[in-house]
Amino acid sequence: MEEALLFILIIMLAGALYALYAKDLLSAVVSYGIVGFALVIAFLLLQAPDLAIVQVVVETISLVIMISVLIISTREDLQETPVAKIKGASYIQFRHMMYVAAALVITGLFLYFFVASTAMLPAFGEHQTRMATEYVQHGAEKTGAINLVTGIVFDFRGYDTLGEATVLFTAVIGVLAMLRLVGKKEEL
Repeated sequence: MEEALLFILIIMLAGALYALYAKDLLSAVVSYGIVGFALVIAFLLLQAPDLAIVQVVVETISLVIMISVLIISTREDLQETPVAKIKGASYIQFRHMMYVAAALVITGLFLYFFVASTAMLPAFGEHQTRMATEYVQHGAEKTGAINLVTGIVFDFRGYDTLGEATVLFTAVIGVLAMLRLVGKKEEL
């Protein structure tokens, strides 16, 4: 599992570095999406499906919003076409073929690691009570909470809940900031 996490981390670093040096915004947004979805796979490998669910929802929503903002805000056409015409014959440019091949390879790797990481999770409906037994037996007396679920969420899993809330809050603030920038562009 450590090798898979190291590979995922390398992909995340490569995506983040490419986002910094991308020549156009759409490429930066797509590489940002690679980082986010790789984090989903890392959460699944670390057996944290609750964090993976939060991350996949936030990542999907923010990617859709960012791509739609880019499409709406930029009206420039691409200067380079994927098909070149030489003496009347059409040829697909080598660079575009490499982009498609790289996208297929990356998608295949992500699918492989996604399937491998979900295979390590317990089957749906199967009880796995590593921590739940301790929570149920001693949760009320250790937390002093009347509601056991509230006691578990805020006492035993407080940092986890804080992390999830921070991810959601950061995503909402980022989306609002981007929508505000689009509104300012339209006013000018």
